[in-house]
Amino acid sequence: MPDDLRHVDYDLEAGDEVPSNTSANPRFTDIAEARLGRRGMLVGGLGAAISGFIGAGRPAAAQGSSQGGAQAASQGPVIGFKPVPISANDTVVVPEGYSVQVMIPQGTPLSGQPAGKTPAEMTAAEQGMAIGAHHDGMHFFPIEGRHPEQGSSTDGLLVLNHEYIEPRTMHARAKGMSIGSGRMPVTDDRREAEEVQKEINAHGVSIVRVARQADGKWAVVADPRSRRITAATPTEIAGPVRGHALVRTKYSPDGTRVRGTLNNCAHGYTPWNTYLTCEENWAGYFRNLDQQDQKPNLPREQARYGVPTGQGRYNWDQAANGADEFIRFNVSSTGADATQDYRNEVNAFGWIVEIDPFNPGAMPAKRTALGRFAHEGIVFAPAREGQPVVAYSGDDSRFEYIYKFVSARPFNRATANGALLDEGTLYAAKFNADGSGEWLPLVHGQGPLTAANGFADQGEVLVNTRLAADAVGATKMDRPEWGAVDPRDGRVYFTLTNNTRRTEAQVDPANPRARNQFGQIIRWREANDDHAATRFAWDLFLIAGPEDSSRIAGNASVNADNMLACPDGLWFDADSRLWIQTDIGESEQLKGDLAPFGNNQMLCANPITGEMRRFLTGPNGQEITGVVTTPDRRTMFVNVQHPGATTSPADWAAGKPNTSFPNGSGVPLSATLVITKNDGGIIGT
Repeated sequence: MPDDLRHVDYDLEAGDEVPSNTSANPRFTDIAEARLGRRGMLVGGLGAAISGFIGAGRPAAAQGSSQGGAQAASQGPVIGFKPVPISANDTVVVPEGYSVQVMIPQGTPLSGQPAGKTPAEMTAAEQGMAIGAHHDGMHFFPIEGRHPEQGSSTDGLLVLNHEYIEPRTMHARAKGMSIGSGRMPVTDDRREAEEVQKEINAHGVSIVRVARQADGKWAVVADPRSRRITAATPTEIAGPVRGHALVRTKYSPDGTRVRGTLNNCAHGYTPWNTYLTCEENWAGYFRNLDQQDQKPNLPREQARYGVPTGQGRYNWDQAANGADEFIRFNVSSTGADATQDYRNEVNAFGWIVEIDPFNPGAMPAKRTALGRFAHEGIVFAPAREGQPVVAYSGDDSRFEYIYKFVSARPFNRATANGALLDEGTLYAAKFNADGSGEWLPLVHGQGPLTAANGFADQGEVLVNTRLAADAVGATKMDRPEWGAVDPRDGRVYFTLTNNTRRTEAQVDPANPRARNQFGQIIRWREANDDHAATRFAWDLFLIAGPEDSSRIAGNASVNADNMLACPDGLWFDADSRLWIQTDIGESEQLKGDLAPFGNNQMLCANPITGEMRRFLTGPNGQEITGVVTTPDRRTMFVNVQHPGATTSPADWAAGKPNTSFPNGSGVPLSATLVITKNDGGIIGT
């Protein structure tokens, strides 16, 4: 491992991957410096250096319209609310004229019946029929079930991810223990099986029918389509990796199935009205104890993704009953071949999983043509009849890559289904210093992706997506997270949350910021506005941070009403407002250089002018994540994840969590906010 990976303090949060990219590929920070010039990276000179580098440009929608219409389009969407201030208070704050309802905290029964029990009081089976933990990406599907963005705005299926868990809020025995936001203590190297099963059942995805009631409040409505997809749900392996030798296990000797989906972070939805959940930091759930010469001996498809060689994230493989569904998280080689153990179990994770919310009988499917990595989410370009389907995804780990998938077959709305995601070309992005970029195909037999270089077939390319991207020379990025496509001009935006690569010892007059603590948002426009193109032009929409060292496109001012750090969640509404959510890590919230940014928040930006205003701030210890509106844009859903995660072990033992969200008492739980405008208007106006 190079020195700059071995010795840097990366401020890793619980569950985050240890950086594992040792390739010589260029880092994005080097590309940006080459384009801006070293003087341009100075804090004081940043604005002048990038005044031409960050630009707005005329939206494609304005082309050919009337003069008045073009002028209106060129100004972008209206942002009409009064910004809320930065807050370190333990509460949810929204602008004047807006109201907030809290809905479906962890443990809410899908039946619509009152909860009755807290998550700590629930059995594993009860948790498996209730809303899971740590709400993340989500989408509202109108109840008609015909189109993901059109239909009822008062009744629908809300589908949401559950990224990971907070064990100390889930188990009765955690009360009074001095434990942090991590794993439960293990006794005699074993864990209670019921406890492990409950944690497994709190992962995955919830599909729950919700509807607006006569009093204007939203509530869960009983529906046979409401259900849970957990870390144990039988799931199909689809696409080029289906049946491959690298996914054959004792459970599925033919390599066609796996149990469950893990660490479901952001999401996507398809033009044919299905939901896509994305597996992010999945590698840490497993462990491999294989050794050679008294040293860890991991195959490359585990080593490049950071599978632990000691304890797993939650020690699920150590359940006391030794059941097969738990043993599978130990991916050591213990049998005669791969069909006699679970050495390949981990290779069935790291994918994007398609779920049909309206068909409980349809098995979830892992769409392997989209690549295997730490998927933050997936976002589609607008689907056009007769054109390929195009989707973008980021690998949320330091020094990893941005990817694009282009389907082999064209889109036809009348016949489109998930099979479109099983054939096509996966590309990795290369960003050049002159503002140009290119998409590098990850196709077996092309360039270095040959048997001679260790890629025997396309299945091996996809199981080892990161290694394939290393080989073709993709650009290392600063934690690519959520993506969004502007509905007006088709530009693609991605958040790059942060990267604390630069140490204090490396500070010099040209580089006064010791670490990229604050992040940025990159965007690009595909050649000829064709999302299937292999070339693009890029710039930066936002360089985040304090007022004196941050910048927004269009020369918009950065001030107390809009400064932010660590951009993460990203979403465009139908009017082209860009909603930006932040994720300042648990270890950094309200501390040091990140203290001035307060609790995590959500902002709204005009992508044309760069105007940006803070819309929401959340309670203590949380991450604001997941955002979507009903089709009429008059109801917005936003998730509050892991509130109270910053509670110290001592305070937890004393029964003093640092937030009472969402119930005003008891242990903190993730939940969904329902935001409406008091006058019934469109959110954001």
